[in-house]
Amino acid sequence: MARTTGPAANPLDDPVFAERYRAMNARDTRFDGQFITGVHSTGIYCRPSCPAVSPKPGNVTFYLTAAAAHEAGLRACKRCLPDAVPGSPEWNMRDDLAARAMRLISDGTVEREGVPGLAHRLGYTPRHLGRVLTAELGAGPLALARAHRAQTARLLLTGTDLPITDVAFAAGFTSVRQFNETIAEIYRTTPGGIRAAARRPAAAAQTEATQTEAGAATLSLRLPARAPFDGASLLAFLSARSVAGMETGGDTSYSRALRLPHGPAVVRLGLIGTAEAPAVQCDATLADVADLAPLVARVRRLLDLDADAAAIDAALSADPALAPSVRAAPGLRVPGAVDADEIVFRALIGQQVSVPAARTALTRLTEALGEPIDLGGFTRLFPTAAAIAERGHEVLRGPARRVEAIIGVARALADGSLHIDVGESRDDLEARLLALPGIGPWTAGYIALRVLGSPDILLTGDLALRQGAARLGLPGEARTLAAYGARWAPWRSYAGMHLWRASKA
Repeated sequence: MARTTGPAANPLDDPVFAERYRAMNARDTRFDGQFITGVHSTGIYCRPSCPAVSPKPGNVTFYLTAAAAHEAGLRACKRCLPDAVPGSPEWNMRDDLAARAMRLISDGTVEREGVPGLAHRLGYTPRHLGRVLTAELGAGPLALARAHRAQTARLLLTGTDLPITDVAFAAGFTSVRQFNETIAEIYRTTPGGIRAAARRPAAAAQTEATQTEAGAATLSLRLPARAPFDGASLLAFLSARSVAGMETGGDTSYSRALRLPHGPAVVRLGLIGTAEAPAVQCDATLADVADLAPLVARVRRLLDLDADAAAIDAALSADPALAPSVRAAPGLRVPGAVDADEIVFRALIGQQVSVPAARTALTRLTEALGEPIDLGGFTRLFPTAAAIAERGHEVLRGPARRVEAIIGVARALADGSLHIDVGESRDDLEARLLALPGIGPWTAGYIALRVLGSPDILLTGDLALRQGAARLGLPGEARTLAAYGARWAPWRSYAGMHLWRASKA
């Protein structure tokens, strides 16, 4: 939070406050989702680009989370809908306890495992976790999860025809009373009021109506991205690696089946919006609508929708060698993951082989060991670690040592001795991976890149990346490239995407 330090202090003397206040005065959409403007004279909180008259500095407090604004007694602005924006890039840029907790909260960990489960995942006591989050973010884990539930409920209310009682439980509330009280406190209206407002043309652009087929819920959502956004390159990256039976894609679309906490789901993604306000159309079919929140969180991470692309491009353009690539592909993103274990096996099977060869091997593995489904035209889910540990020897091909390494990792994931999720720190994750036979720096780095969305990983062990560097006139040897790439910090992951792009030019 950016606050004044005393009753006589001028808030503009605080450089952080002054920077955010200038962004708010300019109604700069680039800062939407990066912080929240709390206006105490009106009792509301807004996105920085809210078109309302700018409040006086003394009436403003800036917050990092909606939960902190709720804790301060503020309600969401009905005009600018501050929770209908891209999320904060902070949670990928930072690797501290607060950021790791936010990644897990967004994935619905508190709803599934409670605060003790969240704390256990992070390796701390619930009490210590609460102290850290309150100090860093202005709200504890329960308040942060409550704000996340409210945002999920608003998505369901505005984008589906589910009965309001079903919305309450699907969003993670334990009772209808708790749901109604939360909606009233945060939005100063009723659930029915939110739904009625969404039927107006101005609000209808956010989501579309739902339908149900064979017990599955189908929802159509508009997911905003932070501009600029090179969605076409990202979808092409995913489509080129698609596994038959569970994925399909093209130049402007990508679809896949995935495993969620309460059952399988299918997502179909396409590019919509404008260059100034890009977005992704996400048509999702879920076995259980309670999985909406983790689905949205995972799709946003898969497509890196919350990255501060303008800041990244500005930093990388300062290098004359990268500037032409940045101009040609503004808003290039780093692909993420919807399933951490899947990325582990993609990395292990894909190391030291071509993309087509890896795709063939992964398709064979999925056809043989993947869980059969009949949902949205897809027939398989990616195999579980347990299935690969049990029967991987029957399907995997290649040198015996490599196959044994893959089976060994599968056993570790299946028995819980190795656990990988978005709540990990990069250093801890890479250290645990490197301790396993058959995993080297490239594999560990690639897994951290995809699973954690770490923005500062340069995979100099990748041949295609080094070839791309050479084409741009940069060092083509791993150690020299690593030394040169230090100037791209903290955005080396994005620089690497430009080098990969150059390798195909």
